[in-house]
Amino acid sequence: MKFSAHEWRGHFPLLANHPRLHYLDNAATGQLCAAAFDAVTHHELTQRANVLRGTYRLAEQADEAYEKARRQAAAYLNAAGVDEVVFTSGTTAAINLVAHAFGDGLKPGDEVALSLAEHHSNFVPWQMLRERCGIVLRFIPLSADGRLDLSRLDAAITPRCRLVAVTHASNVTGAVTDLAPIAAAARAAGARLLVDGAQRVQHGPVDVQALGADFYAFSGHKVFAPTGVGVLWGRGEALAALPPFLGGGGMIGRVTAAATTYAAPPRRFEAGTPPIAQAIGLGAALDWLRALVWEELNAHSARLAQRLIGELAALPGLTFLGPRDLRARLPIVAFNLAGIHPHDLCQVLDAHHVAVRGGHHCAQPLMDCFGVEGAVRASLAPYNTGADIDALLEGLRDAQRKLK
Repeated sequence: MKFSAHEWRGHFPLLANHPRLHYLDNAATGQLCAAAFDAVTHHELTQRANVLRGTYRLAEQADEAYEKARRQAAAYLNAAGVDEVVFTSGTTAAINLVAHAFGDGLKPGDEVALSLAEHHSNFVPWQMLRERCGIVLRFIPLSADGRLDLSRLDAAITPRCRLVAVTHASNVTGAVTDLAPIAAAARAAGARLLVDGAQRVQHGPVDVQALGADFYAFSGHKVFAPTGVGVLWGRGEALAALPPFLGGGGMIGRVTAAATTYAAPPRRFEAGTPPIAQAIGLGAALDWLRALVWEELNAHSARLAQRLIGELAALPGLTFLGPRDLRARLPIVAFNLAGIHPHDLCQVLDAHHVAVRGGHHCAQPLMDCFGVEGAVRASLAPYNTGADIDALLEGLRDAQRKLK
């Protein structure tokens, strides 16, 4: 059956309840899908209990639902095993976990390579690690259109490199990173590779085994699931080599007054009560997404993005941040209109029921590369339609009339 964005929109309760809303802020947060909503509601109404060590029926049901979510996440990522899936509070927590646990083994002069396209969540933790233990940060530069300049990998990934941390896709330009040469360079240097997948996962299942990465992080709210939950996938031997990041209940083997032994991964990295209901909602969303025909969904989003880029290019005074073509690119479009601040533009668009985001998008080093303070960003999901593009364009024309 042919894909219908209008029908797909019906799977998202908020959009069904707000038919006039043109929601184009999906790179920040996707709307909650009905599958996740129903799973969370079912859990909270019928099996709410803490997980681990409960010996009564309700707790055992909660245990099973929580571990089912881990299996669902492993399937979405094509992980080699469920023990490679660590639940966190989101991408930021997952990257900080690696920065602390892996960073504990680094010494002054060791190097970590980043790109200048990174979200602050994959930038600041490494700067903090540099302050703590004296590592050296090296940076993969960008081309004029905001893609990683892979011709200069040798300068960023040297024999002193211990870890490379890069985005799978930019949250500003939408450019998808060609990970194969980066993975090869990391392996040649004996370094680990961490990939920030926050922007990529909502566009279909990911095969982490094929990426050549050692760690992969993403957030639930990007994949139409609840907020407050995310995943750190780690290759089995890579996780096993890490010490715990946080201490507390659930992550121990045995505690005595003299010493503590730690549980094997993933429990070692899940101290305290985890985000149980959120994880269950995430698992349900991933299961639902995995069953969809992504060729059709992504083709629909690409057609909308192509139209949007073409019509934006015709507006006087408009400049793009990022590629204008759709080659290795997600439907994320960032731009500025001359003489109009991004925040002012967003407020005018809100009066047209258009939800977009304006600012530096937690990517100030990338903004520095483009020589701007910020931009407006429209980011599409399969539930978007031509009517959303129409409303955005009309709002932009209205802003030009009012604000110039």
